[in-house]
Amino acid sequence: MVAAALLAGVSAPVYAADMPDPIIEVPAPVYGGWYLRGHIGMSNQRLDRLEADAFSGPTIMSHTWLDKGSFSSAPIMGVGVGYKFNDYLRGDIGVEYRGAADFNALDRVERTPGGPGNVYTNDYSGKKSEWLLLANAYADLGTFYGITPYVGAGLGASRNTISNFRDVNELFNGGGYANTTSKWNLAWALHAGIGIQATERMTIDLGYSYVNLGDAQTGTIYNFDPSYAPVSGITFKNIASHDLKLGVRYSLN
Repeated sequence: MVAAALLAGVSAPVYAADMPDPIIEVPAPVYGGWYLRGHIGMSNQRLDRLEADAFSGPTIMSHTWLDKGSFSSAPIMGVGVGYKFNDYLRGDIGVEYRGAADFNALDRVERTPGGPGNVYTNDYSGKKSEWLLLANAYADLGTFYGITPYVGAGLGASRNTISNFRDVNELFNGGGYANTTSKWNLAWALHAGIGIQATERMTIDLGYSYVNLGDAQTGTIYNFDPSYAPVSGITFKNIASHDLKLGVRYSLN
C-alpha cells in the first residue's frame, strides 16, 4: 500500500505536466464591417408642372394644359460602399445613373385679338436623365428566417439633364428646339425593402425608393424660323420618382 501511494505521488505530476493548456475561444462580433452594393431597377417619374415666361404675357389671352406632362419609365443602375455599425444600423454612399426617360406634354394657347389664326397648340417632347449622389442611413428591423426588412432615408444631389427638347406647332407647321442643358439640385429619398441572406457574405436586396430630384431646365428655345427671337427655357418643377430595385450587398469582413 505504501509503495502504491509513493508510485501514485510520483506519477501524478507527470500526468499534470502533459495536460495541454485550455483553449479559450473569443467569438467574433456579429456586427460591424464594410460592404459593397450594386443595384438595377426601373423608375416611375412625375413632375408638378412646367413653368416658362412664354406661358403668360400681354398678348396671351389664355394658356391651358391638355396634357401637363408625363415621363416614361427608364432603367436605373447604381453602386455604393457602406458600413454596418451593428445589427440594426448601417449607412452607405452611392452614385446612380438614371437612364433617359421620354417626356411629352401638350398645351393650348389663345392670343389677342381672338380669331382662328390666334389659337394654336404646342406639342412638347424631350428626354430627361440624371446622375444621383446620395448618402443614406438604414434601420434594419430584425431578421426572421434569413429575411431582414429595413427602412431608410438619403440626402444628396441630382444632376438633371434635359435633351432632345422640341416644341412642335402642328397647326402652323412651326415650332422650336432647345440644346441639351443640365442643372444640379438638392435631392432626397425615402427607402424601404427586404434583405435576403443568400450566403454568409452576400445579401439580395429587394427595394423601393421615393426620390425627389428637384427641378430641371431646358436651354434657350430657338424657333425653327430664324426671324423669331429666342425665348427663355422651360422649367420642370419638382420632379419625383417611385423606383423599384433589385440589388446585392457583399460584406468585406
